[in-house]
Amino acid sequence: MVNLLYIAAIIAAIAFLVLCISLALTLFSVKKTLNNVASTMEGLDTNLQNVTKETADLLHKTNELAEDIQQKSEKLNTVVDAVKNVGTSVNGLNNSIQRITTSVSSEVEKNEEKIAQVVQWSNILLSVRDKWKERKAFEQEGYNPYETKKNN
Repeated sequence: MVNLLYIAAIIAAIAFLVLCISLALTLFSVKKTLNNVASTMEGLDTNLQNVTKETADLLHKTNELAEDIQQKSEKLNTVVDAVKNVGTSVNGLNNSIQRITTSVSSEVEKNEEKIAQVVQWSNILLSVRDKWKERKAFEQEGYNPYETKKNN
């Protein structure tokens, strides 16, 4: 029985040795995997820091762009207001011109006969002036129509 006990102890020692070896292999494999995970995490940390920096820069540029757009929008609002005021002024001018035109038209209609008379008198005066100039021209040339009538 003592022999059996020694054999059982040897089998138990061999089993323990196999267990220790397989446990050591497993632990080395886990160590290698954990090292890979650690290096991957370091790379991720570096990449994450770079992405965070780029995101901060992008956010800063976006804020600057938003400020610039806001300033330009305010300037554009000023221009739009100015154009609106010009449009209002032009409408007022058009209304004034329309009133003046209407007033002139109504006055012309009221004084149509007087205007016609003035035009007729103007035509008569122009005709008399032309005849007067014609007579002066004849007299300067030495021709006097009154003298020829006296001699006849």
